[in-house]
Amino acid sequence: MALQNQRHLFSIPENITYLNTAAQSPLFKAVEQAGIDGILQKSHAYKITTADYFEPVTELKKLFAQLIDANDYNRIATMPSASYGLASVANNIKLKPEDNILIIEEQFPSNVYIWQKLANKYDASIKTIKSSSRTNISQQLNKNILSSINENTAVIAIGHIHWSNGNLFDLKAISKKAKKHNALLIIDGSQSIGALPFSVKDIQPDALICAGYKWLFGPYGCAYGYFGEYFDNGTPIEENWSNRLNSENFSGLTNYEPEYKPLANRYSVGEHGNFIYVKMQIEALKQINKWTPKAIQDYCKNISEEAVLELKQLGCKIEDSNYRTHHLFGIELPKNLDINLFKSELQKQNIFLSFRGNYIRISCHLFNTKDDFKKLIACISSVLKND
Repeated sequence: MALQNQRHLFSIPENITYLNTAAQSPLFKAVEQAGIDGILQKSHAYKITTADYFEPVTELKKLFAQLIDANDYNRIATMPSASYGLASVANNIKLKPEDNILIIEEQFPSNVYIWQKLANKYDASIKTIKSSSRTNISQQLNKNILSSINENTAVIAIGHIHWSNGNLFDLKAISKKAKKHNALLIIDGSQSIGALPFSVKDIQPDALICAGYKWLFGPYGCAYGYFGEYFDNGTPIEENWSNRLNSENFSGLTNYEPEYKPLANRYSVGEHGNFIYVKMQIEALKQINKWTPKAIQDYCKNISEEAVLELKQLGCKIEDSNYRTHHLFGIELPKNLDINLFKSELQKQNIFLSFRGNYIRISCHLFNTKDDFKKLIACISSVLKND
């Protein structure tokens, strides 16, 4: 059965039209309460047991593994940010001067700076892939990515989708060619995991890193990482006591342990047993797994597809629906639309979204309805009439 509107699970006032989950998600009421419970647990520190440092983290990793179709939760690491995860990845990659790292034009900065740093360290190069077409942008970009992967490609650092417009990357084809040339495939899933189906079994990335405060509805300051076999014996960027074997034995912590816990556990950030954040993240992932990303994607398509047609009639340009997502997509505004006037009208109408030059980024979820899109269309129409 198709999902119905879930606004009742959020604390969003009726007069607010929030189309900006890609920037920062609101919290479920249950996640909000979990945070309060976590604060109360810290207030009553005498009630905190050894198990509280470890068992909730295991539950959290299992929930994320379920979400991305990973068999082993030990391949999941929890961390404070996507940039932390990407730094952990880059810390375990060595390059040769003839190697290149493939990235996409206008990729999110955190997924660029780390690769520039790595390339500079080894005198390697960055190859930035662009779309050579103003139409069929997504198709052309994927074609250019695939044709650019060769024997000198050491790393492909790419999103699951493009973070600013929702354009889809053909990850199955990219993964296949990456493996043919022994290139590592590192995926940033910050703008898709939780709202768009993803399977590590299908895509077989070497690492998947994603922020947790957007489509995973966690607090600001949480993220997740999946690490494949390449990183099984890697070096973490910090030496956290709880990532070592037998760390559950508090009385024996000074029996210093040379071995890490298996697989990706070594990459988890220190204090990852955070009583507040972990409780919130668990509640969020429970709900997302219950809904399922496919059902979320279908819901977003249902509430937005009529609006997309109307927006195109107003002169807006939007990528074909077959080559982009429905929870997040970019809209190129008509050239004759007064941006400053439009921003003013959005503010008056309590409509929240993101601007990227002459583009706006729409990111909707289960708390949105068709009426939210009608408000946006009416706002654009009124500005165009006044120009």
